[in-house]
Amino acid sequence: MVPAIPPTDARERLIAELREHALVLGEVTLTSGRTAQYYVDAKRAILRPPGFRALGELVAEEAHSHRATAVGGLTMGADPVACAALAAGADVRAFFVRKEKKAHGLQRWIEGPPLAAGERCLVVEDVVTTGGSTVTAIERVREEGLAVVGVVSVLDRLAGGREAIEAAAEAPYRALVTIDDIYPERPDR
Repeated sequence: MVPAIPPTDARERLIAELREHALVLGEVTLTSGRTAQYYVDAKRAILRPPGFRALGELVAEEAHSHRATAVGGLTMGADPVACAALAAGADVRAFFVRKEKKAHGLQRWIEGPPLAAGERCLVVEDVVTTGGSTVTAIERVREEGLAVVGVVSVLDRLAGGREAIEAAAEAPYRALVTIDDIYPERPDR
């Protein structure tokens, strides 16, 4: 038997990693409270070397194309995505938006290197369903006086999140892959 040749294109490598490691079949409750018959736990794929490298290439490319100077979003979904961009050599700073403002220390919503007013931020997320977490990150970034120049998700479940994000961001949104790429035969199609 001849071993399979891994895809060379970063997007195809990311799709292969998500299919192999992130797709979970069975009933789950999503962040939105909805139930689904499958789940995509992207971190299972993007926190492995091949998935992380592929993701890093793609997000670094997006950061460059948007002329972003910072990449981040709501913790935990955005954390590996922003770090992958740094690891791939993107000339940006990473940041994480807290879910709750810290009650001690510097009492900040946004953690990471200091960002100047008007800083060009690419907001990132691992998986988008309704877009609620991403919209929260966009709102916090703007409240801090930063500019949202684009939004990127690793995977979009095609469940209305795009519309919510585009309305909130007033900037381009791009999913690196969609559920159609990972699970085209899904029951809710």
